[in-house]
Amino acid sequence: MKKIHAVAIGVAAAAAALPVIMLAPGKAPRSRKEPFMGLNCAHRGLHLKDKSVPENSLEAFRLAAELGYGIELDVQLSKDGQVVVFHDDTLNRVCGVDKRVDELDYAELKTLSLCGTEYTIPLFTEVLKLVDGRSNLIVELKGGRRNNELCEKTRDILDYYDGIFCVESFHPGIVRWFRKNAPDYLRGQLAMPVEDYQKSLNPLLKFALSYGFTNLITRPHFIAYKIGPRPLSIRFAELLGAMKVGWTSHEAKSEKGRHCVIFEFYTPWVRYK
Repeated sequence: MKKIHAVAIGVAAAAAALPVIMLAPGKAPRSRKEPFMGLNCAHRGLHLKDKSVPENSLEAFRLAAELGYGIELDVQLSKDGQVVVFHDDTLNRVCGVDKRVDELDYAELKTLSLCGTEYTIPLFTEVLKLVDGRSNLIVELKGGRRNNELCEKTRDILDYYDGIFCVESFHPGIVRWFRKNAPDYLRGQLAMPVEDYQKSLNPLLKFALSYGFTNLITRPHFIAYKIGPRPLSIRFAELLGAMKVGWTSHEAKSEKGRHCVIFEFYTPWVRYK
């Protein structure tokens, strides 16, 4: 009977520990987290709804940096391996060209207009030179065909940047890459409700991403979750220490209960805590 009792206790303890093992975030020193606490970060720079200042443009980043906002931006690779700042996989929506970003060399990308304006697709190095430490950066790496190359080149650029930054991605393989190869970087997992992921994505992967179960391999320091209801598992990961980041906010009330907010199309206080 005592043996059975001991086994039962062991099974119960293992069952209780499983959620912690699956969902626990990574540990980062407070000095890494503090710069982002209570910070409003301009989504793709301080771009305007009428597109006169387009997203991920040098002008959008200049405006955000001058006002002291944090900045969220997106990086991916051109065909010739340049790290460029652009959100979509394709150029259709922003540049009116039916091509993927990684199908064109940077010299070709540089000739394209952003939203019909004078502004063009910048290199990541150009953005860093412009910001020059004035804004804390959230660098989102876009998952694609050459993830390891993108991770390596982004890290190599950031290693020489004398400013405050963190990295994030929807792709758990990218977050895991930084866990293994740049463990001192503050890293985050982007996530959203299951129904918001692409229909073509594996249903099990969508579930794991939405509910935070990829934390087992990525151990993110923060979870950047789409603003709205969050699953119990995500809130449990936050209880275990994951920073709470929300995107994309369109009103100041999104700041409540979050450590950091990514916003667009309004002008909140730079810091709210």
